[in-house]
Amino acid sequence: MSSPSRGGGGAPEDQGAGGEAGVERGGRGTWRHAAFHVATTIATPAAYAPLPFAVASLGWPLGVCSLVIGTLVTWCSSLAVASLWQWNGEKHTSYRLLAKSIFGPWGYWYVSSFQQVASVGNNIAIQIAAGSSLKAVYKHYYAADDRAMTLQQFILLFGAFELLLSQLPDIHSLRWVNAICTASTVGFAATTIGVTVHDGYRIDRKEVSYSLQGTTATKIFRAFNALGTIAFSFGDAMLPEIQSTVREPVRANMYRGVSAAYTIIVVSYWTLAFSGYWAFGSQVQSYILSSLTAPRWAIVMANLFAVIQIAGCFQIYCRPTFAHFEEQVRAKNRSCRSCLWRLMYTSAYMAAITLVSAAMPFFGDFVSICGAVGFTPLDFVLPTLALMKTSKLPDNLGLRYAAKALSSAVAILFSIIGALACIGAVRSIAIDVKTYKFFHDM
Repeated sequence: MSSPSRGGGGAPEDQGAGGEAGVERGGRGTWRHAAFHVATTIATPAAYAPLPFAVASLGWPLGVCSLVIGTLVTWCSSLAVASLWQWNGEKHTSYRLLAKSIFGPWGYWYVSSFQQVASVGNNIAIQIAAGSSLKAVYKHYYAADDRAMTLQQFILLFGAFELLLSQLPDIHSLRWVNAICTASTVGFAATTIGVTVHDGYRIDRKEVSYSLQGTTATKIFRAFNALGTIAFSFGDAMLPEIQSTVREPVRANMYRGVSAAYTIIVVSYWTLAFSGYWAFGSQVQSYILSSLTAPRWAIVMANLFAVIQIAGCFQIYCRPTFAHFEEQVRAKNRSCRSCLWRLMYTSAYMAAITLVSAAMPFFGDFVSICGAVGFTPLDFVLPTLALMKTSKLPDNLGLRYAAKALSSAVAILFSIIGALACIGAVRSIAIDVKTYKFFHDM
């Protein structure tokens, strides 16, 4: 009987070391390397920074519940995806090949489409965040400079640096970059939480309001937007690609890596989200660093940690798109000089991402729409359906129906949440486009 991953023609096979983001067939990474990659992919400052604003848009009860549920569901989903590494006797080196093996060609194209949306949308959002942090550092030292640099110039500088890192061949080659990024994640969280609590005590607590702002319609759409932001904060559309870099025993090492990464995520996410909302109330900014006032040295440090961490995260998420380019190049000309072609398509990619980031620097809006359209299908919906299709259900008829009903309910619920979040994000972008001009210096 043929393997499911070989059947159902229509989706191209990814072959060779260069396929699927350049992952290697024989993984060499330890569980610590896996933890570095997972933490770098998920726990970015772009994911941390909007969480207080998301909680503020939902209010204390719904905000806390949404964050806790998002944590638990994505943690379980990550473990579920990791458990399917070799479920049918074959190693699946990418999310889309895993989906093809389980669901057939439609699974391949489903993941390919949403993974590209998630990857590109994430990189636009975090490049805006990196430019904002670089400008914040600049303003702290050169606020009175008549020749002040704009946000767009900092976005361009960050794009040039990412083009240099893009010449590294695969995810495993980023392991030490991501080790530094993971340390920066902890540094960013600790510094930002410390400054947030410090500022919170300096503010007159009687002036801090926790009531939802705006008209009824505004409150509803902000709540939708907040759900997309929370989905973005747990986004990880690259787990099989990361797992393919891990040495044997792959599943055990990946379980340890995911759990170690989520330990960092849980402690830092929840602490920053709740302390940020407590400190500034409903007036908290969509990028928490914009709400901080003192001490200056700590704010500068937090922004520098943010830029360092984002540099690694950007590289993880550009790899699916690079893999697509590599497949096209190999299909047309196998004798081409790979280094030259790599420089060409990475340059084209960086130019496009940088142009959109500079033209529409609406950080919060891109975070929400990326979470709604890119990460919700991949991190909340598909793992549930995959586990239901590949796992053995209980023999007891009642338990079998209960398991199917629970899995279906989770998939339906988060599909609805994704649709609502998308509506909220599109509305916010439409409002911002009317308010600001293109290439606005935020």
